[in-house]
Amino acid sequence: MDAVTVTDLVVHRGARQVLREVGCSVPTGQVTGLLGPSGSGKSTLLRAVVGAQRIRSGTVTVLGHPAGSAVLRSRVGYVTQAPSVYADLTVRENARHFAALYGRGAAAADAAVADVGLTDAAGQPVGDLSGGQRSRASLACALVGDPELLVLDEPTVGLDPVLRVELWSRFHTLAAAGTTLVVSSHVMDEAGRCDRLLLLREGRLLSDSTPAELRARTGTEDLEQAFLTLVRDTDGAVA
Repeated sequence: MDAVTVTDLVVHRGARQVLREVGCSVPTGQVTGLLGPSGSGKSTLLRAVVGAQRIRSGTVTVLGHPAGSAVLRSRVGYVTQAPSVYADLTVRENARHFAALYGRGAAAADAAVADVGLTDAAGQPVGDLSGGQRSRASLACALVGDPELLVLDEPTVGLDPVLRVELWSRFHTLAAAGTTLVVSSHVMDEAGRCDRLLLLREGRLLSDSTPAELRARTGTEDLEQAFLTLVRDTDGAVA
């Protein structure tokens, strides 16, 4: 069974249609990448998945329940683009606070901090950290609950290449253990790290496929060029 199923999803913000009848699925136990340029609707779709977005029409089913259902609160982890931690607490204190909310102990919190490479900064207030470190602190607080579904909105922004590689390795380790991940990015070179790709542009879903299927469909090995090919094909069809 798919972890997430989105059917004919329409979202408006004021008079503007942000998502246009989007339909897609997220397989269980895989890393699904949600890619597209800034303003394409990625964050809006992620908010709909976690139940934090008002929708005009359509349905979003998560782990067998309507998105936002109370039963999902302990089963879904969500990391926003803006760090969602307490600036006046240390990294360790933040992780242990969220661990307590999930009924987990200090050991689980410390392990999550280590998983995101912040052990050396664990005693520092989050407000004193760099932007990339604050983002990783938020990720640690999401990991500590051991969620079945982990939704990450541009988690690698501001990270150096070494940390990006380490985080993607961690994502795949989580998936291999059964966690489902949805990871958004506007950086197309991260597409090849995903098991499955959802490509968005201007609120429309251009593709729901594996990287191999996308390469075969567009006739190019370069995933950025594949995305551009889909854009040209879509624009031509609309015209």
